[in-house]
Amino acid sequence: MDTQLATLSAEVGAWLARRGWRLATAESCTGGWIAEVVTATAGSSGWFDRGFVTYSNEAKMEMLGVSAATLAAHGAVSEETVREMAAGALAASRADVTLAVSGIAGPTGGTPAKPVGMVCFAWAAAGTAPRTAVHHFSGDREAIRRQAVVVGLRELLAEAGAHLPEAR
Repeated sequence: MDTQLATLSAEVGAWLARRGWRLATAESCTGGWIAEVVTATAGSSGWFDRGFVTYSNEAKMEMLGVSAATLAAHGAVSEETVREMAAGALAASRADVTLAVSGIAGPTGGTPAKPVGMVCFAWAAAGTAPRTAVHHFSGDREAIRRQAVVVGLRELLAEAGAHLPEAR
């Protein structure tokens, strides 16, 4: 694992450990890459609970409780869907905070409304409404997926961390 990912994972781990929290991930386009990054960090068993790789719509519905109506109305790559993924991961785990991601990594699958490189994120914690964000990345499939891992973890610390309670 490269230095940037290792550093981010260690920072996330320290942030969670200070709060006594555990993380769960709900991943689509990243295919478990976020979970792989955090579990590569020594001591992650103290702050990482589990990861859900929900690549298909069926998996999103079955494992995370994403509603068929949400998927039909907004699609898998939407703030609405990742919001439900994050909330579902929180409900289906022992985690205190969750990170969800769904996007179009390409090289195909994009549309004018949802181009290749569009990635939706959500972060949730018990007692708070999930927060969402949309980012547009460039590059090939691996570059888009890697950028999604970086942004997901970075914003867990920065934006989402600023809006989540300090302790349970």
